[in-house]
Order: sequence, then structure tokens, then C-alpha cells
Amino acid sequence: MRKTSIPLSAIILIVSVSGLNAEPWKKSLDTDFTLTQNAYSDSWTGGEAGNISWVWNANGVFEKQMSPKFNFKNTSKLSFGQTHIQDKDTKDWASPQKSTDLIDIENVGKFTMGWVVDPYVALRIESQFVDASDTIANKNLYLNPMRFTESAGASRQFYKTEKNELLSRLGLAIRQNMVKWVEGQDGDTDSEITNDGGLESVTDLKLTMSETLNFTSKLTLYKAFFFSKSDDDPEDNWKAVDVNWENRVSASVAKYVTVSLYTQLLYDKEIDVRGRFKQTLAMGITYKLY
Repeated sequence: MRKTSIPLSAIILIVSVSGLNAEPWKKSLDTDFTLTQNAYSDSWTGGEAGNISWVWNANGVFEKQMSPKFNFKNTSKLSFGQTHIQDKDTKDWASPQKSTDLIDIENVGKFTMGWVVDPYVALRIESQFVDASDTIANKNLYLNPMRFTESAGASRQFYKTEKNELLSRLGLAIRQNMVKWVEGQDGDTDSEITNDGGLESVTDLKLTMSETLNFTSKLTLYKAFFFSKSDDDPEDNWKAVDVNWENRVSASVAKYVTVSLYTQLLYDKEIDVRGRFKQTLAMGITYKLY
């Protein structure tokens, strides 16, 4: 098994921003919790079963103009949720099943030189809290799989106000994919690290349509030029463009109550030749820390 160290761009970004404090941080951090519960008495007829579903989300944006020529921005998205289902005959509760799981942390450093485009370096970390896909040994794996994307190129701010923004960037990227899995019923694990590199395009849109209604969108396109395991892919599916398109509409209906609609369209031909679509509609308690 090949080993890899922490991506170099992580160290570069940390060193670049250390010791600089030109302007205060622009901070936005909110968290929400949604709970749905159904229960039926023993005398209830019709075959319904009780269930409990809950989802926790946290979204944060931290940005600072570290110096006149360097801007740093961190965007973090965390989600986790489970569903508990009751057997309709025995009324026993089954083990909880994961319904939502996401770790997505992106750091972008822009060199604001006053040019038509701004050079940038970026590091994105994608993973999940719990991998519960093993059905043989029933062993959970944590922070698996993990993907590190390091990129550098040119960015352009097409539109920006205090509450709205349209930013696009294009650059070369290298990705490290680390995957673990369970071998057999004894629970032993094995792992593999693959690498690929290519061209990445990322477009971020943020719109504040009213004091209570907000819309955000993120479109990521990635075209690989090389893949360390290309010999294991005779159909060259790794050459297809990967698509990740996320959209979120949130509306505040009360001080601490928000309704949100989240959609995600994924296309990765190595995983499935079809596109994958996810939709989450939720109403829950939201608290804005910043």
C-alpha cells in the first residue's frame, strides 16, 4: 500500500495567512436541527410503524483580507442525520440507519493584485463522519473515504455586493483519494490511495433575495488528465467530466425557524454511468452564531 503525507497546499495556506491581520474577519455561521417523529399505539390498525428522523447541519463562511494583496476564505459544510424505524409487528426498534452524512471544507487563498483575474491556491477536503456500508462484519469506518483536492489557477469576481456574490475560478488540480474497506468477518481493514490530476472549474453564487430568503449555488466541474489506476479502467470512465452541482434555498419563517430546500446533482462515470440526484426539504430550528 502506498502512503501519502498531508497535502503540501495545506501547509502553504497555513504559512501564507499566519501573522497577517489587516482587516477583521467576515464571519457567517449557522446551525440547524430537524426532527420528525411518528408513534402509534398497540391498538392502531393499518400496518403503520413508528419512526424518528433527525438531521443536523452546520454551514460557515469565514473570510479575511489578510493583506492588501492576499484574501483568505474558508467555507465549511457539515451534515449528519439518522432514521430510526420501528417494526410494525414486534414494535421493536431497529438499529438507526444513516440518512445524511457530509464533511466538506474548502480553503481558498486569492492574490488580489488588481489584475483582470486573481491568482489563487485552494485546498478542499471531502469526507463523511461514518462509513456504514460494511454488511459482513458490521464494522463502521470513520472519516472514510477522504478526498483532498489541491488546485491553483485564476479566479474572477464577476459580481459582489455586501450580500450577493458571483465568483468563478479555473485551474489545475491534483486529487488524492483514500479509501478503506473491511476484509472478511474478522473486521480487518485494508486501504488504497489513488491519485489523479486535471482541470477544475468552480463557480459560486450567493443571492439574498429578501431579508428572509436566500439562495446559494456551487457548480464544480473536473476533467482528469491522468489517473494512477487507469490500467484498471479499460473503458476509460475516469476521463469523463465529473459534475457536482449543489443548490440551497432557505427561508426564515420565524426568528429561529427556517425552511430549506437542498438539491445536489452528481455525475461520476466511474461510480455510475447515470447521474445521481439528492433532495432534502426540511423545516427546523436554526441558530445563527454569526
